[in-house]
Amino acid sequence: MALDIAAIRAQIPALKSGTARFDAPGGTQTPAPVVDAVAAALTGPMANRGQTTEGERRADGIVVEARAALADLLGTTPGTVAFGRSATQLVYDLSRTLAKTWRPGDEVVVTRLDHDSNIRPWIQAAEAAGATVRWADFDPESGELRPEHLKAVLSERTRLVAVTAASNLIGTRPDLPALAALTHEVGGLFHVDAVHYASHAVVDLAALGADTLVCSPYKFLGPHLGVLTGRAELLESLRPDKLLPSSDAVPERFELGTLPYELLAGARAAVDFLADLCAGAGGSRRERLVASFAALEEHEDALRQRMEQGLTDLDGITLYSRAERRTPTLLFTVEGRSPAEISRHLADHGIDAPAGSFYAVEASRRLGLGDAGGVRVGLAPYSSAEDVERLLAALEAVLS
Repeated sequence: MALDIAAIRAQIPALKSGTARFDAPGGTQTPAPVVDAVAAALTGPMANRGQTTEGERRADGIVVEARAALADLLGTTPGTVAFGRSATQLVYDLSRTLAKTWRPGDEVVVTRLDHDSNIRPWIQAAEAAGATVRWADFDPESGELRPEHLKAVLSERTRLVAVTAASNLIGTRPDLPALAALTHEVGGLFHVDAVHYASHAVVDLAALGADTLVCSPYKFLGPHLGVLTGRAELLESLRPDKLLPSSDAVPERFELGTLPYELLAGARAAVDFLADLCAGAGGSRRERLVASFAALEEHEDALRQRMEQGLTDLDGITLYSRAERRTPTLLFTVEGRSPAEISRHLADHGIDAPAGSFYAVEASRRLGLGDAGGVRVGLAPYSSAEDVERLLAALEAVLS
């Protein structure tokens, strides 16, 4: 089932400016139904969660609905879905909690492919516990992080492996089930950063082999917040720091303070929007999400191939996104021009394509790009063939 891109674009108010948006890996534009859901939450009766007043019941209903929606998106159960300010904050909290059980000599594995939010919290938690940090490399020529890269740094002392489901810099999608199997063989926990991945592919916690996983709704058409989920029995065993009177139930024990109810309403609306990308699709919300993402991958992959071929045909451009399985996210540089200069030129032509390392500083350095990185162009459900042609024409103009 194909997507009706015109219908999708008509529901994104920010696209009315006429700008071609290739900045989706840093955060997508917001559909009107998501904006409406946030506004409705803010303008109706609201109070702290409870069952006595209308405001209390309404707040509780928003939380329940948001957990159910994100559970459908992530292939998990509502009782394992926790919310926080951002994925970064949730990983910091999770790393500190897990580190309470680490001892000197224990080992924690991070990768050079990851966003720093899935590296630095683990390094800092390991250092505080006296544990050793080991680095899994990736191949800078192919962009691949293969099972042998991880196997080389695993041992019987491995307590945790943190890895991305998809690189936010070059799009690489590692073979997570294979990496999870290797991790579990040595008795380690497998933590997955699905922030970039969840924007482009169906997430299934168990199928990926993840013990814990985070994502961010603002990367898939929703508002700014973070989501944590994981295996129920593992979450029940963890004891995060919390206030004395706050709930000790899972998932509430992982949520600090009052939840942003309006943002949760928006997150639920974003999941519903994704579930309805294929007009006329039937079934449960999870079934409709699976159908939507199948159509989305087909749409984005076709545009990615055209964009990739067009960039390859232009003299002086070097592409760094080469993995066999990847998201529609390309990183490139232009010979003799800084990434910032190219980004400014594109902005002058009404094209948003930012430059940098995008917090994937270890990956950028491994690619030989230093902290300056490159120009990143990424696709979203609202990306069109016309956007791609505008990008390629603008690049051809600057090169000539």
